[in-house]
Amino acid sequence: MAIGTAGVLAAKYQSELFAWLPAGLTQHVNGMAGKIVEIWGLIGCATVLMILGLMDDRRGLAWQIRIGVEFAVAAFCVYWQGLHLTAFINLPWLTGLLSVIWIVALINSFNMLDNMDGLSGGVAAIASSMLAIMLLTSRDPANNQPQFFVAAMLLVLVGALLGFLKHNWPPAKIFMGDAGSYFVGFWIAVASLLATYAGYHGSTPHAVVAPLCVLAIPLYDMCSVIWIRLREGRSPFEGDKRHFSHRLVDLGMTKKQAVLTIYLATATCSCGAILLPRVDWIGAGLVVLSTLLVLALVQVLESVGRKDKA
Repeated sequence: MAIGTAGVLAAKYQSELFAWLPAGLTQHVNGMAGKIVEIWGLIGCATVLMILGLMDDRRGLAWQIRIGVEFAVAAFCVYWQGLHLTAFINLPWLTGLLSVIWIVALINSFNMLDNMDGLSGGVAAIASSMLAIMLLTSRDPANNQPQFFVAAMLLVLVGALLGFLKHNWPPAKIFMGDAGSYFVGFWIAVASLLATYAGYHGSTPHAVVAPLCVLAIPLYDMCSVIWIRLREGRSPFEGDKRHFSHRLVDLGMTKKQAVLTIYLATATCSCGAILLPRVDWIGAGLVVLSTLLVLALVQVLESVGRKDKA
């Protein structure tokens, strides 16, 4: 009943609330209102993933079931809601497939990153903040306006994550679990697909790699542990302590220090991504190079951790 009352009051005072918006934002109200159906569709998909994660947290589900549902949800977003990347590839079947893989990859990367208190939530907050800053400070080539809608999606997530991190910071009182990490990974994935980084006729096509730079650390961590597990003949979804965070602890760091180090690596990769819409090809090359150097440093630290443990 309280929820229904809140909905009635929100509808009643919607026009009054819009009147309080800054003058620069009121011109975008109609455009944002037109996204309501799309948002509810995404919320529905996120809810399905949260229920999936909750069932896995409570009972433990076979990895085939988890992956199957993740691909089904991702396919719904891509093929029924039209949420897909372009990346200057004029092959709809390929861009659709890549979009589905992107969503599933981010869902699992943040799920696998949730191996230490405060880690997955903090990295997600940093990545979302950096993407939002980039979308607010650069212009959409299609209309020469900041991308308020997608930035708002990301900033709402940042606010929720900061509130969560207050209680998830080690030693944690509450935990993200699969339900939370699935939601976080999915929301960041769809927001990154909704955003426009270069446009078909933009002057900075290299800006399309911005999400890869921002999300380089969680994606690298996922790929590295999957490779190790497959090389050892184990399931890629079998948990272990081969993650970057565990290697840092093996080197002598405390868990808090390991988490903060990964925060720093994420922020370093992300800061360069903010510059991509503003620089030429040489500048873009330097940004990508800096991201690769951070990942190389991560690889060196992981290798040292393996030798010390051996």
